[in-house]
Amino acid sequence: MKNELIQKVYYSDTDAYGHVWHGSYLRWLEMGRMGLCDDAEYSLSKMFENDLVLPVVEINIRYKSPAKLEEEVLIETELVETSRLSMTFLQKIYNSKDKKCLHVEAQVKVVATHCDGKLYRTFPDVLLDFIAKVGVSCQK
Repeated sequence: MKNELIQKVYYSDTDAYGHVWHGSYLRWLEMGRMGLCDDAEYSLSKMFENDLVLPVVEINIRYKSPAKLEEEVLIETELVETSRLSMTFLQKIYNSKDKKCLHVEAQVKVVATHCDGKLYRTFPDVLLDFIAKVGVSCQK
């Protein structure tokens, strides 16, 4: 399963040159991951109800070309890898009109914790269900 989300670049997303400020991409990557969760019917509130939080522990991001003011970008998100304790998402941000123009490529690793911050030693069932629903095999 892959989530695709369109986002318009607003003035508040840009720097003094009219290019997207590097931190704005991180917010959009978060929106893409939450969009994938929503597509699989695992909203943040459902995760909280199940004592589950997915904090980011690692981001590897490559900035390829700057998005610009008033451009529409396409945020593409998919879960590509799981281990016993973490999940890795592959995310790309393109110009939405011409998918050939890649602005950002990122790998984002998250872990599963209880709402109080304690790390799960193995994924809870609700997370295993999510992983199966998005079509990734889970390594135990």
